[in-house]
Amino acid sequence: MADLYTYENWSDTFPEFDSEDETKGALSALQWAYDTYGDSIIYASSFGIEGIVLIDLISKVKKDAEIVFLDTGVHFKETYEVIDAIKERFPDLRIHMKKPDLTLAEQAEKHGDELWKSQPNLCCQIRKIIPLKESLAPYDAWISGLRREQSESRASTNYFNKDEKFKKVKVCPLIHWSWKEIWRYVYKHDLPYNKLHDQGYPSIGCEPCTAPAYNVDDLRSGRWAGTQKVECGLHES
Repeated sequence: MADLYTYENWSDTFPEFDSEDETKGALSALQWAYDTYGDSIIYASSFGIEGIVLIDLISKVKKDAEIVFLDTGVHFKETYEVIDAIKERFPDLRIHMKKPDLTLAEQAEKHGDELWKSQPNLCCQIRKIIPLKESLAPYDAWISGLRREQSESRASTNYFNKDEKFKKVKVCPLIHWSWKEIWRYVYKHDLPYNKLHDQGYPSIGCEPCTAPAYNVDDLRSGRWAGTQKVECGLHES
């Protein structure tokens, strides 16, 4: 791998991909990423609907790709059910269930019960950000399902991004996909998905911090509803 494609030796010389092709450049971007980074790239998935599309695309490029799921201990049962379905559908994938260092009981003892209510940012730090940092440590790059359409903060996302938070290259193959295109792909390929999507949950995170979306123009409006928080912090610099 050329040094100029690492975080440490960043250069804006990544190849361009055809955003008008069948997968809007996603499959080409993934092929290039796996050709370039080999075993030094991992997909961090929440197993939401974008994640299901990415998993199918990744499987076409690398059947035994590594995937990490941040198992916070407070996910919906439906999320674990779709992970089991994905394992059955794609048996060669290496899916790692990454748990935080603190159990929920230990976190409650140290910081108080239901920390997600009193200090949601700290809860995300303990149960998501630190575990992801640990998971990404051995790798040069990681894959994310961000789409430009999702929010203003994601509107300038590129296929390849310099991730200042984790000091890695962040690969975002789905940047040009629309919500309708995501669902069209899932139906076309008969992919398993989280059934909460059918119950008004377009964006699914931890159970205590996720409600059905209340704004049809904001797919993430059900996340941390009633607070000023809009991101868990994984995609913030």
